[in-house]
Amino acid sequence: MSEKPFWLAQPLDHLSTEQWESLCDGCARCCLNKLEDIDSGDIIYTNVACSLLKEETCQCTQYQSRKKYVPECLVLKPEDLTPDNMRWFPATCAYRLLAEGQDLPEWHPLKTGDSESVFAAGISVKGKIVSETDVDEDDLQDYVIDWVDY
Repeated sequence: MSEKPFWLAQPLDHLSTEQWESLCDGCARCCLNKLEDIDSGDIIYTNVACSLLKEETCQCTQYQSRKKYVPECLVLKPEDLTPDNMRWFPATCAYRLLAEGQDLPEWHPLKTGDSESVFAAGISVKGKIVSETDVDEDDLQDYVIDWVDY
């Protein structure tokens, strides 16, 4: 009989820092600028990425101190896994999936053992974004995308 993987075996608030961080698949979809529909409350994604995101690797260039540069960046902790916060994360996000009682997708690096599997699955933002430094904030609606939550 096989043992459950750590992400299913224990509550998220009992994970070590290393385990918690490993849940991130590295897709960088959370680093995309989003809009909120005033009428419906729906979150609408753009392909405009945070200026700290390095597109080639889908990693933050200032990960440890990102709040210093981007005050609105959410440094996610288990207590932040509320329905209101999770709606700002893509449906494929491991934190969101686990908070909703689901398992990780088959392409997730923790399941494949390959950190590149998120790229191979086409889930990451790699090759699909523009930097917010190149876009006027008033023009974000011109960059709306529909490929995030498929």
